[in-house]
Amino acid sequence: MNIIVFGATGTIGRHLVKQALSEGHAVTAFARRPAALGVSHPSLTVRSGDVLDAASVNDAVRGHDAVLVALGAGRKGTVRSAGTRHIIEVMRRHGLRRLICQSTLGTGHSRALLTFFWKRIMFGFLLKDAYADHEAQEDLVRESGLDWTIVRPGAFTDGAATGAYKHGLPDPGEPLTLKISRADVAGFMLHQLTDLRYLRQSPCLSY
Repeated sequence: MNIIVFGATGTIGRHLVKQALSEGHAVTAFARRPAALGVSHPSLTVRSGDVLDAASVNDAVRGHDAVLVALGAGRKGTVRSAGTRHIIEVMRRHGLRRLICQSTLGTGHSRALLTFFWKRIMFGFLLKDAYADHEAQEDLVRESGLDWTIVRPGAFTDGAATGAYKHGLPDPGEPLTLKISRADVAGFMLHQLTDLRYLRQSPCLSY
């Protein structure tokens, strides 16, 4: 497929780009500092741009089969929601349908899966703004009318891709580590390009 990755130089985005290329996809990597990607490949196109600039998003999105969003903004800011708004508007304009968006475990109904530490300390205090930005981003995706999947991973680790993780809508009583490697997150997101079981759903990811 011909795909575009937003947030391509982030910790998930880099894995998305590398794994997508290894799977034979044609990939456009969109980033503010594309040189930071450090990847070259005959099937890779690198686009410099700011996701907060609707015009640069518009120019980059045209002609792709699917859009993968792995935007990061640290603890502050609204880059995820504001940038995703622009992406959705452009996808509608150009008739693109498939959107796969990385969010976080703990948003929406998955909040019941969190421990007290994650509910009250991390998302309730330290990462409060980032959590609110993810919630706003998810609202935009769900209301987009597109063929979306929101992926909600646990806390990131630097482990290798294993393919051995729990995914979907687990029962609140099911034991979870609330952790997942970045490589496995990317692999699961890419799998959604051809597997539509989670179409218009928000599966969680955790070991």
